[in-house]
Amino acid sequence: MLWGLIGLVVAIWLFGVIFNFMGNLIHLLLFVAAVLFVVNLFKGRSRRS
Repeated sequence: MLWGLIGLVVAIWLFGVIFNFMGNLIHLLLFVAAVLFVVNLFKGRSRRS
């Protein structure tokens, strides 16, 4: 689920960079997705150890 969301946000971000679409909103969404990914990564590591 998270990987699909990250892929979607990155695809929209690339579209925005290429066509200058939606201004800075897409950069904010990309940042939020990256933060969620890092948090999920650390939560997954703490469960395994």
